[in-house]
Amino acid sequence: MQPFTSHTAIAVPMLKDDINTDQIAPILHSRSLKEDYKPMLFHRARRREDGSENPDFVLNKPQFRNAGILVTGNNFGAGSSRESAVWSMTANNIRVIVAKSFADIYRENCLQNGVLPIVLVPGAADAFAARVVAVDGAAPFTVDLKTQRISGPGGADIAFDIAAADRMRLLEGLDDIGLTLKYRQEIASWEQRVAAEQPWLQMAQDNRR
Repeated sequence: MQPFTSHTAIAVPMLKDDINTDQIAPILHSRSLKEDYKPMLFHRARRREDGSENPDFVLNKPQFRNAGILVTGNNFGAGSSRESAVWSMTANNIRVIVAKSFADIYRENCLQNGVLPIVLVPGAADAFAARVVAVDGAAPFTVDLKTQRISGPGGADIAFDIAAADRMRLLEGLDDIGLTLKYRQEIASWEQRVAAEQPWLQMAQDNRR
């Protein structure tokens, strides 16, 4: 997993509640083991029925085509647990999602794939969204995980909270496997001790093979 320290990018406002994973990454576009996740992102909203671009969709507007920060509402990522709804974000270099709240599984998938999910308290969330709308893609914002601050045009820095364990995982680029391997020496020591103290367990395991 790519570590996350800071991210400077255009912020795009998608100020709706209950955006679900099928809207983010439609399942009809997830039929290949080598899927191109970049065009998958919000495909049904980005395209008309004839396949042409929908010019009214925010990510198709010129100033937001290369946005790297998504600003949205409550319960972002509701619905199924499909991980492609995060992979399609990273394929488009969206490494930060600022929401009023996240669906739990989607938030966990973000943390597993190097995307920083930020929840701002209601007043700060509304103020930040207003700044993003006002700047309209003309200047970037910077999200710094080390200092836990968002800086950019239109106002003072905004502090955000994140659990220490989640912050560490993102800074060090650790998914669940990487986090487990941090303790490989302790795991190996435990296995050696148990093998010495309870050798019959090892014999039972060998007999099952």
